[in-house]
Amino acid sequence: MTMPETLRPVAGREQVPASPEEILARARAAAPLLRERSEEIERTRHLPKDVVELLRDTGVFRIGMPNEWGGPELTFAQQTEVIEALSYGDAAAGWCAMIGMDTWIYAGYLNEFVVKEMRANPDAITAGLIFPVGRADRVPGGYRVTGRWPFGSGVTHADWVVGGCVVHQDGEPEPGPGGAPMNWRLILARGEEFEKVDTWHTTGLAGSGSMDYQVTDLFVPEERSFDFTQPQRSGPFTAPDAFLGNVPGVPLGVARAALDHVRELAAGRVEKTTGTPWSDSYRVQTAIGQAEMELAAARYAVYGTLHDLWDRLQSGVEPTPDQQVSSALARVNAFRTARSIVSRLSDLVGTASIYRTSPLDRWLRDLHTMCQHILAQEQIVQSAGAHLLGGTPLAPFPLGLKG
Repeated sequence: MTMPETLRPVAGREQVPASPEEILARARAAAPLLRERSEEIERTRHLPKDVVELLRDTGVFRIGMPNEWGGPELTFAQQTEVIEALSYGDAAAGWCAMIGMDTWIYAGYLNEFVVKEMRANPDAITAGLIFPVGRADRVPGGYRVTGRWPFGSGVTHADWVVGGCVVHQDGEPEPGPGGAPMNWRLILARGEEFEKVDTWHTTGLAGSGSMDYQVTDLFVPEERSFDFTQPQRSGPFTAPDAFLGNVPGVPLGVARAALDHVRELAAGRVEKTTGTPWSDSYRVQTAIGQAEMELAAARYAVYGTLHDLWDRLQSGVEPTPDQQVSSALARVNAFRTARSIVSRLSDLVGTASIYRTSPLDRWLRDLHTMCQHILAQEQIVQSAGAHLLGGTPLAPFPLGLKG
């Protein structure tokens, strides 16, 4: 792996990237190494330790760290470029990077004492499910937490783990702020404090290690809990969309990888029935042109809405209803378009694409699996339409959550 020459020494690590440009350069340099490990990553059903460290050394886990804490503070669009570059190498690695970088977004909701502790490792990795499937009973100084959470992407290598909980007091659920039916709160604890349950046997994204994790009667201090209605700092990273901005980088990176792969295959292929080179085949030319057109449109929609979202959040301009849903719709479209493209490319390649030795097989399964995530579901589109029409949205705030 060729590292950029402009690196900055930082205590605790010999060389770390010091700018968005350096982080992106490292991510692109890591992609071919991740591609070489894709089969192993899928087979082991989690990221091997050295792959985790490869990702950590790109700087991806610090991309949400604000300048005031010594971080590079990448915009949503810059973050997405990094995730897209890593996903071009391997979908599971890109997915885990996208989840694991949330450390510094969560930190924006925690008090300065906890943030100071977290800042000791700028490249810390966080995993966990936000939805309140756990239980947190109030006790002096904090909570006693019990729960089992699914979809812990990257939990096998996470430094910090979060879990959504319903707060109870005296054995009864607490009402939430503002008359909400429940008090939904997130707890933060060290990764080693949770038991991992090997449930992740899936069609795709097998290497993400998105297994269940659980804990029983774990004491969590009050200061290591938070909710999304009470940010401790201002700025774009405490906006609801901050968790979701870079998500479409994964499907976009996978679709780009598949397109490049098939274009390389085309250089040495001919139509079996006519002997026409694929480069001169109307059928192949049209399929590739259509895929490129759709991917470009989806990609520009993602980056255009992310640039707009960042600018509005920085300036404090109140968004219109159309602006509020634009990035969510672009995100859903990126997932769906990527899956459609790779499916049609598999059809184009034919029977050669069905073997495990073909990366198209893995990419299609990975995209099918990630499209089952709530972020890519129809209820996001329905909720966007309901928001525009003044109706009732079905998706949870804010138009879907990572996990």
